[in-house]
This record gives sequence, structure tokens and C-alpha cells, in this order.
Amino acid sequence: MRKIYIALFFLLIFISSSCSREISIVAVAETKPVATSGDAADDPAIIINFKNPRNSLILGTDKKAGVYLYNLLGKELGFSKLGHINNIDVRQDNNEIYIAATNRTNQSIEFWVFDQEEFFTQKIDPFNIFNIPVRAHTIPSSIDIYGICIGLIGGTPVAFITEDRGPRVELWTLENQKLVGTFNNGGESEGCVFDDENQTLFISEEEVKGVLKAYNLNQEYPFEVPVIVDSREGNIGGDPEGVAIYKTSDTEGFLLLSSQGDNKYNVYNRQKPYEFIISFTIDDKPNGIDGTSETDGISVSHYNLRGKFSQGIMIAQDGYNTDPVDQLVNDIYFVKKNQNFKIVPFKKILKKINSK
Repeated sequence: MRKIYIALFFLLIFISSSCSREISIVAVAETKPVATSGDAADDPAIIINFKNPRNSLILGTDKKAGVYLYNLLGKELGFSKLGHINNIDVRQDNNEIYIAATNRTNQSIEFWVFDQEEFFTQKIDPFNIFNIPVRAHTIPSSIDIYGICIGLIGGTPVAFITEDRGPRVELWTLENQKLVGTFNNGGESEGCVFDDENQTLFISEEEVKGVLKAYNLNQEYPFEVPVIVDSREGNIGGDPEGVAIYKTSDTEGFLLLSSQGDNKYNVYNRQKPYEFIISFTIDDKPNGIDGTSETDGISVSHYNLRGKFSQGIMIAQDGYNTDPVDQLVNDIYFVKKNQNFKIVPFKKILKKINSK
């Protein structure tokens, strides 16, 4: 009997230790639901207003219709009907804003370059958010395009394009619209993020083992053999989806992943060997904003956006946008709204990370 008690004691310690690495937070704001029903909202991105951080903006894709523009509290400011825009990403330097998206209507990369000053001083057209002075390019791809992430290599904007129902990933230089090369990631991939400072591509492979991989650039191209960050055999539930980086310095910080199958977000060290730190959920706020489920895209910024977002922000797509009063019946949600995006102050996440 004593052996049984001892075994139970250590089992409880193990369970407690495992659970302590899973935490819960709530969103402080959410966007208006997208106009399209079903699986529509997909990928967010953040545009920083360096002169007036409170007026920074959020882009969100409706993969059946186009791109929305929101303020930091989720208010809809405009929409561009561009077609089946699946994923979107943003990079900024001192003078310009680079925005790139995958357009599945015409199998192309949509690429816009805005002057920082003009972007935030021009009046927003609510029916065409890109209707301001801009250099725009539509770049055709030979693959069935799916996901995208962009980065800066030597100050030059580049894009990584993933293939729907296929393993190929294309690397493009965007200003001169040149395909640098194609590599095989092992299975269908969508979510990715490029770490500019560490010259590393983090990319989710949804098929086979459900793996998050890290490719370090070997000179310019091709890449080194990838490092396996995590998989379904580890801390990933179902498909690994959106990937984002929170910086604590130029080269250090945290890597975040949407673990779609168990409605969690995993946090890893940004540096090799990319240790798993914690996972967290975005849960219902009592009598307030509902939590997230089956998240596709996420976006994160470390920048001080003032107020609630003084230590940065996280945007997460919500696959089941419900009222908090909705109940589970036979494990099925009563979905009363179209999908949307939830907004979380990153300081809530940092507090949990730092308490570990």
C-alpha cells in the first residue's frame, strides 16, 4: 500500500508540473466579424505607427473576399475587395512599409510599398484601404500558393511562399520580382515567420508529423538542413499553424506557434535549441469577449504601443467566434457570429512567462 501512495505522490507531482506549463489569459478587444460566413478570417498583421504608436493598425484577411483594416481596439476602418487573400505579412524600415499577401484568385503575390509618412497621414478610403500613393506589384507564381511570410535580407524585402496541398516553398526577392529558388519542406505548409536578425525561417509543416521547423540561411541560398523545433510527438496538438516572433533584443526573444488541434499557443526560446517554455490559451472573459478556438494566423509585436499595449500586442484569428453565453451541447458550439480576430496585450503573456 505504501508503494501505491508513493507512486501516486510522484504522479501528482508530475501532473502538477505538466499543468503548470499551461496558462490561461483573456483578450481585451476583438474585431468586428468578417462579412463572409464559414471558414473565412485567416491571417492578421500589424503596422506600427512609429510617430504615434496608439494609432498603429491591424490588417486581417478574409480568405474569401479581401483584406480588412482595424485600429488596435478592433474597430473596422476599411476593406479592400481583392479576392481570395489567404495570408498577409508586413515589414517596416525607417522610410517604407512593405506589405505582401497571397492572392489565390489569380495565384499571385500582391506586393505593396508605402511611404511611412504618407500611409499614416492620408485619409483612409473605407472601400479601398490601399488607395493611397503606393508602388504595387502583382507577381505570378507557378505553384498553388497558400501561405506567405516576408523578411528583410540586407535591407531587401523577400517573401517565402508555401504551396497548397504540396511540399514546395518558393523564395522571392520582391522589389525585382525574382524567384531565387524552391525547396521541399516535406509536406503542406502554411504558417511561417522570418527572423530578420537571426536569418532564420520558422515554418509549420501540417502533414505527416505536424512539425515546426527552423531553417538557417547558408549564405544567401540554399538553406541548411532544418532543425526540428517541435512536433505532434511533443507539444503540438493537431496542425501547427500561425508562427510569430516577440523580440526582447535584436537576436533574443520568444517564438510563438498556434497549436490548432488543442486550441493553444506554444512559446519557445527564439534562440537555438528553441526550448519549449509554456503553452497558453485565450479563454472566455466572464460576461465579455469569448476566447479563441482552432486559430489559423497570429501576429505579434514587441513595440511599445502605449496604454494596455505598452509591452506589445498579440493578434489571433478565432475559428469559432461565439458569445460568452453560448453553451457546449454534444461538444458542438452554437456559432452565432462570423469569424474574427482577438486582441491581447503581450504583457499578460510576459507575466506568465516570467513567473516560470
